Amino acid sequence: MAGDVQCDLCPTECVLGNYQVGGCRTRINKDGVLYSLVYGKPCAVAVDPIEKKPFFHFLPATSAFSIATAGCVLSCKFCQNWQISQASPDEVDAQDLPPADVVRQALYYRCRSITYTYTEPTVFYEYMYDTAQIARKYGIRNTMHSCGYIKEKPLRRLAKLLDAADIDLKAFTEDFYGRICGGRLKPVLDALVVLRQENVWLEITNLVVPGLNDDPKQIGEMCRWIVKELGPDVPVHFSRFHPQYKLKDLPPTPLATLKEAHQIARDAGIRYPYLGNIRSEAESTFCHKCRLLLIERIGYFVKQNNIVKGKCRSCGVAIPGVWS
Repeated sequence: MAGDVQCDLCPTECVLGNYQVGGCRTRINKDGVLYSLVYGKPCAVAVDPIEKKPFFHFLPATSAFSIATAGCVLSCKFCQNWQISQASPDEVDAQDLPPADVVRQALYYRCRSITYTYTEPTVFYEYMYDTAQIARKYGIRNTMHSCGYIKEKPLRRLAKLLDAADIDLKAFTEDFYGRICGGRLKPVLDALVVLRQENVWLEITNLVVPGLNDDPKQIGEMCRWIVKELGPDVPVHFSRFHPQYKLKDLPPTPLATLKEAHQIARDAGIRYPYLGNIRSEAESTFCHKCRLLLIERIGYFVKQNNIVKGKCRSCGVAIPGVWS
């Protein structure tokens, strides 16, 4: 119809009539022009350890100034932040924090980076982009934790300002994405390839949900795809599921399942697999050549770091990542 506008930000490609809001709840068509309903209005602001994102190969033991607005492009039944990701902007307590003020606060708290996180940064794309531009001028790095459900053109534009991205690769089947997340797998795989092409430091998180995406065969397929398309040096975080939101009837992920996923990843050629949301040796970084303990972690805290100028202190092999 006349006046309808198609949003070209995420693969859902919502077609919106006049004054209609998109499925992400954050974009509205006003007389043929799309506007953001969340620009400069974060509902979550915090100073976090960078390890919480999780980034394990990016400026370890530094602080990240973290922001999020309401909204999401997916509707995952296991969402950890559903109270804000599945809410409309008028349903959350937001503050006015324009891009320049985000950077000022990051500088005040001596944060080495700003992380766009908690919900889905794609829904506050313009806010993230403008903040990232200013942050660059002050030497602050830009990182995001995202579901990767974004179209190629806006992602490539954003990637010019991004230093690192942690992407939730939620499963390796279209069925899971459609049934559990309300999306599709292929756009996420495409986004991962784009980020790699754009030389953004990349890490991947896979939340292992019992009975839904924990099949060893599928995990193996996913890991082999990562090695083939992205390379063996991309850290992969297998994270423990805890019952919440719409999947409260499922148990937490058994430790044995996580350990099996970790071994499958190593067997597939992934050099840096990790376990998250659980205390174990697999939180720490080991040299892929001599197996020296490089970065010892307990939760989000670094106890020791044996990486010197980007190399293993013992054997001297280069350790992929952003270390300074």
